[in-house]
Amino acid sequence: MRDRIYITEADFERLSHLVEGRRSERGPDPENLDTLERELDRADVVEAEAMPRDVVTMNSEVRLKDLDSGDIKVYRLVFPSQTGKENSISILAPIGIAMLGYRVGAIIEWRVPKGIRRLKVLDVLYQPEAAGVRGNRGLAAGRRRKAPARPLQ
Repeated sequence: MRDRIYITEADFERLSHLVEGRRSERGPDPENLDTLERELDRADVVEAEAMPRDVVTMNSEVRLKDLDSGDIKVYRLVFPSQTGKENSISILAPIGIAMLGYRVGAIIEWRVPKGIRRLKVLDVLYQPEAAGVRGNRGLAAGRRRKAPARPLQ
């Protein structure tokens, strides 16, 4: 069984809107959209104020360790329109989808052409929720979350 992941209500709404928009455009990578949608479906939606500081949310900057090579790198998880900046990873990339909602100490695994890649979340260096930055509430009106956002227990 995979670890539980957490997502803010604002991120859930924006990502749901992103998936719906990309599907209607019939853009590339429908498999990545399916994977992101499955991650959203299994996520616990929590209020931004209740998000623990050690959870990877959208626009978080995280330090990850590749468990096979030992390399340690810093990445920022971003929306597709924000890619191109140094060390940014799109939420629509397999690694971006895999990172979302995991906590410090978690092992992230995902399939790559040569097998399974494994990264450990070492630290969340920046998280918008911890910094008091609030997302775009109400951006996606079409899809409703599976449960009301609640404080994390």
